Amino acid sequence: MTKEFDVAVVGATGAVGETMLRILEQRKFPVRNLYPLASERSAGKEILFRNRKIRIENLAEFDFSKVQIGLFSAGGSISEVHAPRAAEAGCVVIDNTSQFRREPDIPLVVPEVNAHALAGYTTRGIIANPNCSTIQMIVALKPLHDAAYIQRINVATYQAVSGSGASAIQELANQTAKLLNGQDIDPPKAYPKQIAFNALPHIDVFLDNGYTKEEMKMVWETRKILEDDNIQVNPTAARVPVFFGHSEAVHIETRDKLTAEQARKILSKAPGVKVIDQRKDGGYATAVTDGANNDAVFVSRIREDISHERGLDLWVVADNVRKGAALNSIQIAERLISDYL
Repeated sequence: MTKEFDVAVVGATGAVGETMLRILEQRKFPVRNLYPLASERSAGKEILFRNRKIRIENLAEFDFSKVQIGLFSAGGSISEVHAPRAAEAGCVVIDNTSQFRREPDIPLVVPEVNAHALAGYTTRGIIANPNCSTIQMIVALKPLHDAAYIQRINVATYQAVSGSGASAIQELANQTAKLLNGQDIDPPKAYPKQIAFNALPHIDVFLDNGYTKEEMKMVWETRKILEDDNIQVNPTAARVPVFFGHSEAVHIETRDKLTAEQARKILSKAPGVKVIDQRKDGGYATAVTDGANNDAVFVSRIREDISHERGLDLWVVADNVRKGAALNSIQIAERLISDYL
C-alpha cells in the first residue's frame, strides 16, 4: 500500500501554485489531504483538485502540524515568516522563493543534479528550490560538467514575462493588443519600459557591481548546486515578449576537450533533458513550440565554439513555471518521500 501524505500548497491562487496543484494531480502524487493556502483575501474561495472542490484556507491561521509537506510559492516575505513556523510544526517545507537559497545550512536542490543534498533537510526542515533560469541551465550542464569539468559559463537569458507574475502577463497582452490596433499603450507598470515587441536587459534590482540580482542568482546558485566555488559564471538576463518559456544562449569553457558530437551523446542520455538539434530550418527547440507546458529541458544548437579550443555553445529552453518552479518543487517532494519520509 502506498504511503500517503498531507500536503499544503502556500500561494495556491498564484500562477505557480495553480501549476503545482495540476502537477500533483498529473503525477498522481500520494496526497491524502490537500490544504490550499493563501492570504485572507482569497480564503474561502474554492479550487478543484481530483474533481473535488476544496476550500482555500487562510495561511496566517493555518496549523502546519496537520501536514507533512508544505509547497511554498507566495513570495519571499511570506516564506520568511511562515516557512520557519511550518518547519517548527514538523512540516518539511519546499520553498520556491529566493528567501533561503543562499543559506549554507539549507539544501538548494535540482533532483536530476544534486538529489544527494536533500539529506541536509533535517537541519532546518526547509529545502530551497532554485531560480528558474538556474534550474534549466544546470540540468543541461551537469552531465557535461561531469564529463569534462566546466571552468566558465557565459550565459544570456531571454526570459518570459510569466516569471514576473500575472500582472506582467496582462501587461504584455494589453500592450500587444493596443499596438496591433494602432492605439497608444498605457504607461508601463509591471516593467520600467514597454515589453511588447521589445527586449529589456533588466530583471530584478541592480547591484553595486553592475549586475542585476537575477544575474547574480545564477552565479551564486550554480556554485552552490555544483558544490564548486571556482566555476566562473558571467550572466546577462533579459526579459522578452514571450508569455511562457525561458530561453538561454549558453557558452561553456571546459577543462577537458569535449566535441559537439560527444556533448550530443551525453545530453541525449541525460535525465530531464531532450535534445532537438538538427542543422536545418526549425531543427531546434523554442520556448513557445517546445518549452511551454512541457516538463523537459530542451537543448539545441550544440556546436563547438570557434573562438575557444575547449568551448561549446548550446541553446537551452524550458517552461519557467513548470520545470523552473512547480515541477522541480514536486520532483523534490517525490525524492523526499521515496528516500527520507
